[in-house]
Amino acid sequence: MSAGPTWISHFPDNFVWSNATLVTKGMAPYGAVALGEIDEVCERLRPRQAEPDAWAEEWSALGRRLEAIAEAAATEGREMTAGNYYLRAGMYYFTAERFIPPGDAKRELGRRALACQHAGLRRRHPNVEFVEVPYEGTTLPALFMRAPGAPGRAPTVVVFDGMDNCKEMSVLFAGLELAARGMHTLAIDGPGQGESLRLRGLSARHDYEVPGAAAWEHVAGRPDVDPDRIVVMGYSFGGYYAARIAAFERRYAAGVAFAALHWDLAGWQREVQRRHARDPRTTAQSTFHFRWVMGCPDMDAAIDKARQFSLADVAGRITCPFLVVHAEDDRVVPVESARRLYEALGSTRKRLRILTAADGSTYHAQADNRQVGVDYIADWIEETLGSRQAPR
Repeated sequence: MSAGPTWISHFPDNFVWSNATLVTKGMAPYGAVALGEIDEVCERLRPRQAEPDAWAEEWSALGRRLEAIAEAAATEGREMTAGNYYLRAGMYYFTAERFIPPGDAKRELGRRALACQHAGLRRRHPNVEFVEVPYEGTTLPALFMRAPGAPGRAPTVVVFDGMDNCKEMSVLFAGLELAARGMHTLAIDGPGQGESLRLRGLSARHDYEVPGAAAWEHVAGRPDVDPDRIVVMGYSFGGYYAARIAAFERRYAAGVAFAALHWDLAGWQREVQRRHARDPRTTAQSTFHFRWVMGCPDMDAAIDKARQFSLADVAGRITCPFLVVHAEDDRVVPVESARRLYEALGSTRKRLRILTAADGSTYHAQADNRQVGVDYIADWIEETLGSRQAPR
């Protein structure tokens, strides 16, 4: 008999829904969601867990309700209030889209989520610039959050998403803290991520040093960025991307894996496929998400492509300072993957930080308490770059 629901495991026998709910809850400290609204939806969902369309229906209904309030506020000139409602509506639409299979409906809901999130960001965070990063004959969409009052050329952190996140999330949970410390943030949707995947059809690639180089060149060319103090960070699946970029794009001053990726991604996805066959509720992924990110017609092809996503012969090439942050009780990526990455790193300035319940966070990529992970990372970046500000 399973335990009852908790804040982290809202649906005790349904890990895929619990994980998705926690990712949404994790945005509450940044004003992008409200816990009361989330609880309202989850209580309606609790008796509907056997209904395939229930998840999208309930989250979309909340998104539409808040979007209507935002539009009314904007019409009346209450722009800041409109911004708050737009931000939350956008995040709920993004949550709703998560379990819709690839196709027109998914694309349209993804477009609507982005439209609301952007309407909210423009009103609430005027220090965010909407930029396009040149990349292989096209561009990658990104958000540049300036650190208000940063003197001269400031350090900058380039943040790549995870497999099921977006730049509109990372610009808040990472960018706000970094900006408070005098660092700019470029939150970018690389191939297989966020807007690049949903609206531009760019699938994931293993050689992420290509988009990584594009991001470096974009920020290094800005007059407000110090090109000698640019750091690359990736969270969740992005932990692989950040390590790969640091290995081959040597212009970055340092790198951060905010959660390591599975050391054997193809092997792990084979296990996910077996678990899906038994009970799709037991994994953190939907049955289609990974193949969609990989741009493959089926899971067998996606697993075959996943063999290229390995750091086994790559991590040793990393020579810049590199930090790995991981949760001790991570149920999505076992902590052993973080230890293996740390041991394989070629850098002489490397650090592994395993966060525990005593630190206030035990979940994958600190979705249960993002601030714990972000604070540790920001401290390390300041220490590494020698940019820590004197106490005020």
